[in-house]
Amino acid sequence: MSYRSVFKPGLFEGQTIVVTGGGSGIGRCTAHEIAALGAHVVITGRKPDKLATVKGEIEAAGGSCETHAFDIREEAQVKEAIAAIVAKNGRIHGLFNNAGGQFPSAAASMSAKGFDVVVRNNLTGGFIVSREVFTQSMEKRGGSIVNMAADMRNGFPNMAHTGAARAGMVNLSMTLAHEWAYAGVRVNAVSPGWIASSGMDTYQGEFKEQIPKLKGYCPMGRLGTESEVSGAVCFLLSDAAAYITGTELRIDGGVPLGNRSMELRPVERLNEFNGFHLAVKPKVLGG
Repeated sequence: MSYRSVFKPGLFEGQTIVVTGGGSGIGRCTAHEIAALGAHVVITGRKPDKLATVKGEIEAAGGSCETHAFDIREEAQVKEAIAAIVAKNGRIHGLFNNAGGQFPSAAASMSAKGFDVVVRNNLTGGFIVSREVFTQSMEKRGGSIVNMAADMRNGFPNMAHTGAARAGMVNLSMTLAHEWAYAGVRVNAVSPGWIASSGMDTYQGEFKEQIPKLKGYCPMGRLGTESEVSGAVCFLLSDAAAYITGTELRIDGGVPLGNRSMELRPVERLNEFNGFHLAVKPKVLGG
């Protein structure tokens, strides 16, 4: 069994596409779909064992995959890894800057070090990877970059660090889209809201207790799936988005559109898309 994509078979045939943070969650799901559509997918992350597991999954499904373990926050490591990927594959056609991470904390309790670590995870690291992919490959031959942001347009209480970083990533995407358009490089961002992904199981305490309640604040009455994010990423990486750059695509079920004074109507039809054959419901949601 392999990924059940809505896109045509062979969409990315002959392409090399890099997915950072490809060892779990949305990155893992997207890597599977990209590989199922014919690309040679390069997954990166800090833990070689997690990358090796996903590589085995992709190859078992008939896809092509290679792994590179490095920390996106470390400039020298990124330069070396991107150079190795280009040397082996000739060029990089697409990049999904997915790697990142955060922890819940009230702003008043947050240390400057904690704030800086999350900003470096969710903004600076993505900039470093984008710059190296551009200067080492895409500046000469073009390509497409999709950056991971988040639903932060109404503020991000108890996540001030990642809210600031993700907002910065959206603005960075617009800036790079303008600066790099001459080289045939498109840069866009995706902003997922509440997605039922393995990352939910990393949270503890009060924040963890709130996760099962989140669907009650969504007009669509549910959380999103990893596949629904992956599909948006694949579209933006594809030629169908050839005239789309500097755009933020929101994948949030309409959560930011209302406010708490507006009571949501009961949802009559829960329609979702899940094409990932290895998707697992997070334990915090009863999986």
